[in-house]
Amino acid sequence: MLLGLLGLVVALPLALSSAPPVAHLARGGSRRHHLAAARIGLPFPSPSGSHLRPGPNLAPGSDPAVLPGDVMIADEENNRLLVVNPAGTIVWQFPRPGALRPGQSFLSPDDAFFTPHADGIIATEENDQVISLLRLRPAGIAWRYGTPGRPGGGANQLDNPDDAMVLPGGGVLVADIKECSLLLLRPPSHLPLMRIGHEDTSCYHAPPLRFGSPNGAFPLTNGHYLVTEINGDWVDEITLSGRVLWSTHPPGVAYPSDTNEVAPGRYLTVDYSTPGQIVEFNKRGKLLWRYGPASGPGMLSHPSLCETIPTNGYILCNDDGNDRVIVIDPHTDKIVWQYGHTGVAGSAPGYLAGPDGVDLAPPYSLLMRHASTMGALPGACAAGLPAGSCTRSGS
Repeated sequence: MLLGLLGLVVALPLALSSAPPVAHLARGGSRRHHLAAARIGLPFPSPSGSHLRPGPNLAPGSDPAVLPGDVMIADEENNRLLVVNPAGTIVWQFPRPGALRPGQSFLSPDDAFFTPHADGIIATEENDQVISLLRLRPAGIAWRYGTPGRPGGGANQLDNPDDAMVLPGGGVLVADIKECSLLLLRPPSHLPLMRIGHEDTSCYHAPPLRFGSPNGAFPLTNGHYLVTEINGDWVDEITLSGRVLWSTHPPGVAYPSDTNEVAPGRYLTVDYSTPGQIVEFNKRGKLLWRYGPASGPGMLSHPSLCETIPTNGYILCNDDGNDRVIVIDPHTDKIVWQYGHTGVAGSAPGYLAGPDGVDLAPPYSLLMRHASTMGALPGACAAGLPAGSCTRSGS
């Protein structure tokens, strides 16, 4: 998922703060969840785990009740997406035989999110230089941007794309890591609509003119976006028209990844290192909570995305280097659910290989929760931006 050329390895103090993350959505009952899932028409069941017993594919001690529904996993090194229920049973997989047309590929999906209306999935295939918009019924690729295997910054080209997000109106926002910028697209076009940041391969922190290898732009509840910059350990709040509101350093992080909102004014990032860590902080860079065991079964290895479960405030993470997806109780700092065998890659049920992205099934999925505030594609770049920092080229 992440730019692997920086070689950042540092030893960090991992002192814990006393304030764990908080959930920012109201608790939802299992009956309401069943009704919502039925209304969405998902091609797989999505029951709450509250009445399920852990199956054989879960690690010992896993509690299905901590999950409000299924979990989608971008199983990168197995070239597939999995949907796993809270008991650890695979209930959906892409691609299945016949899902890809002749000549199509689906390689190294490193992130995947359900669309805001839960009628599809946006998947980033970072190492293949493409993003793919998948339909659920029948399963297949509905639209793709990028030229497979050919990095670049021109029309229908990407260079290390990461964390594509679908806007409620159908636009797509993607971090173009090695082009040091953010790209706004309008399917089904293969021409870029807008680029925030100067298209260049010299990446350093000077937003909105340049970004230091941006590896994600996640929606905030106020309609803005949170951009993570690898180089220099930066996080920025930005509008879709390119206006930067603030920037800060996630405290004590070597390689920040996929920063997202816990609640207004509270943000969560992960440190793509070994040992890895999860850090909650505010816009002044003040530490609010940290998880980062230096050894033992709780130690993280190159985690790339963590986000809060909205029903209970627990933390859902993909622990890439440990070949597992886990849920952490932030009150006890214990792993309470795990799919995947720690440090053992595989493709059989219960195994993963370098999982690099997670999303809860609707209605708890990231973009569905943010659909009412994500905003629409802007009609123009913001006024007063530095020359060259925002380019609108499409219609």
